[in-house]
Amino acid sequence: MIDVVNQYTDDEGVFLVRLARKTIETYLQTRSRLAPPADTPEKLQKESGVFVTLNSIRSGRVELRGCIGRPYPSQPLVEATIDSAIDSAVNDPRFSPVHLDDLDSILVELSVLTPPKKLEYDNPDDLLSLVKIGRDGLIAIRGRMRGLLLPQVPVEWGWDVKEFLEHTCTKAWLHKDAWRDLETEFWAFQAEIFGEVEPKGRIVRNPVHARC
Repeated sequence: MIDVVNQYTDDEGVFLVRLARKTIETYLQTRSRLAPPADTPEKLQKESGVFVTLNSIRSGRVELRGCIGRPYPSQPLVEATIDSAIDSAVNDPRFSPVHLDDLDSILVELSVLTPPKKLEYDNPDDLLSLVKIGRDGLIAIRGRMRGLLLPQVPVEWGWDVKEFLEHTCTKAWLHKDAWRDLETEFWAFQAEIFGEVEPKGRIVRNPVHARC
């Protein structure tokens, strides 16, 4: 990963990841939404985009189990974290809902996003130099179709920029070469990423796990 400017401390990252796990545990036990903790740092009460990612882990390798978030700063970060944690656990249409017993083998990861900015260019080939692997996340938009990939995704899969653009297009249910059409917009954002090294365990910045 390319370093981005850190706006959040490691302690704030730990707070958010632990909150996401506690939120999921509480929801699965009681079907109730956890309230923001009384000791939430002031910075985490400011509006920000965020994604919560859940990865199943076995033999040191991970497989996606759920990932939903809020790409735009429309809620206080603490609130967006709570809602995204619940959604990633039970409302990701790609997966069956998480059960309480599953959490013993699930890693919780959280990405705090900068506001997305539209990439301006006259030639789609310019995207190959505008986008930086390990720094940028992407949103592809064409009409009502849109797809988002977090900046850690191309790093984990070993993609180059062209492959990253193609996969973002297919995430938006577009043809993989839709990035070559000027009618397809691309918005870029950066993220600070915090996650568990092991389920319920130590939390670090930019955790690294091999993919299944």
